[in-house]
Amino acid sequence: MKKLVECVPNFSEGRDRAVLDAISRAIESVEGARLLDVDPGAATNRTVFTFVGSPEAALEAAFRAIRTAAEKIDMRRHHGEHPRLGATDVCPFVPLAGSTMADCVQLAHDLGARVGQELGIPIYLYEEAATRPERRNLATIRAGEYEGLEAKLRDPAWKPDFGPARFDPRTGATVVGAREFLVAYNIDLNTRDKRRAHDIALDLREAGRVRRGPDGAVVRDAAGVAVRQPGLFQHVKAVGWYIEEYGRAQISINLTNLHVTPIHAVFDAACRLADERGLRVTGSEIVGLVPREAVLAAGRHYLLKQGRTAAVPEPELVHIAVRSLGLDELRAFVPEEKIIEYRVRDARDSRLASMSLQAFADALSSDGAVPGGGSVAALCGGLAAGLASMVAALAPRPDAATAAAVESLGREAQALKDELLARVDSDAASFDAVLEARRLPRDTDAERQARDLAVRTATRGAAQVPLGVLQGAEQVAHLARDAARLGLPATLSDAGVAALAAATAAEAAYYNVLINVAELHDAADSEFVQQTRAAARAALEATRTACAATTQRVRDELESRR
Repeated sequence: MKKLVECVPNFSEGRDRAVLDAISRAIESVEGARLLDVDPGAATNRTVFTFVGSPEAALEAAFRAIRTAAEKIDMRRHHGEHPRLGATDVCPFVPLAGSTMADCVQLAHDLGARVGQELGIPIYLYEEAATRPERRNLATIRAGEYEGLEAKLRDPAWKPDFGPARFDPRTGATVVGAREFLVAYNIDLNTRDKRRAHDIALDLREAGRVRRGPDGAVVRDAAGVAVRQPGLFQHVKAVGWYIEEYGRAQISINLTNLHVTPIHAVFDAACRLADERGLRVTGSEIVGLVPREAVLAAGRHYLLKQGRTAAVPEPELVHIAVRSLGLDELRAFVPEEKIIEYRVRDARDSRLASMSLQAFADALSSDGAVPGGGSVAALCGGLAAGLASMVAALAPRPDAATAAAVESLGREAQALKDELLARVDSDAASFDAVLEARRLPRDTDAERQARDLAVRTATRGAAQVPLGVLQGAEQVAHLARDAARLGLPATLSDAGVAALAAATAAEAAYYNVLINVAELHDAADSEFVQQTRAAARAALEATRTACAATTQRVRDELESRR
């Protein structure tokens, strides 16, 4: 998957639609940024925007949104129930597919520096982006709010991380940070009793409950402070409530770090706690959006609980997660609407890979330049990985060590299958990029220089796609070798075909690397060409060696059978 980050800026305006529309336009003006939600609150006089995009697009969209808010919102006239520091109160980045927390920390620092320098707004960094431990907590930074900001900025201890230590009554200050994705998650119970739902929530949530003695009195420490019994899960906030619309009580949960506490762990614990109380969990719901990996992790968890392999195609993982968590009890769970990465993916990214076999073959056999040999190479690699995964899925698992090896093989093969199939379209897109660069104007010296640079850059990209296929094919070749060793006797031929397909993918991809680097004649490209050729040759030789050993073994064994 391409790198994707979420940005959730909160603005101190929830009543003036014209202002909110202007901020929306600022975000949507950035190519590669997609605005998903605008949630205004009249009482709080605050609006939460949610958009996603590549790191570069998210950074630019966040800057334009903050700039627009500074132009449109006057904090001297702002009143609302929610704590705030400025026109843009807080702006966190959240890692999604392909991106890391380190990426988002860097984005927060880059955005803070740019806003501080270009807009003159004091910037504080919080959560994972904080430069000081005492500034990690947003509530600590926001203490005193806008009304106390002028005095805070005079205190050397509260010098901003970026921007001037000067109070501008119109814009105030902004807090920028990086945090994990927050999932709003409700678990349904077969009761109307809010108190019983809340009792389970107290056991689940990190804050736990106040400890009580045998007589029901609150237990206190020597200082008279109530002693708390911690809950089961870190990074979990939960309460019980009754929803009249549904006619049932729910455990309402915020999961603030899915890496530490995944959805399925909380759901399973809720089922157990409910059963202990004579209750039953009937399903659950995700409010808003959920990261793809959280759903896939749940699918893997429940497949393994069933004693099945989790090395299955992604749609099957999603299906198992939805069924197991009961995510469609109250309303249909539509993955394309609820999983954030699916919501924003571009259908053009899988135009070829999502075709039927007949349609792909028809397109291949037409007079168009794409799909071509590069796409076929990637397809061969994807099919090879798919076969390796199939052999692993059917392989015997006589002991824990073998089971772990087979499961790892299957999962790696599934990941490579998806990666190589994505390159079916990447190859076509890289070819289109070269053609587009060649169509650029070249009437002036400046235009010719710009065109030449664009062509060189696109051609480099066109060479890197088949190089990636080649390196993926090398990995598949090793998986096919292991599959032949671990698989059932009945699947030996499948492992052999996987090796043959991997070898074909590698040979075909090698041709495509060579034909593309041959177009790079500029002296500045010589090192790139040399390194790319060397990497391609090394991957090809490694693939040939692995595949030859596997196919020879398969042929010898099959020919010896009677």
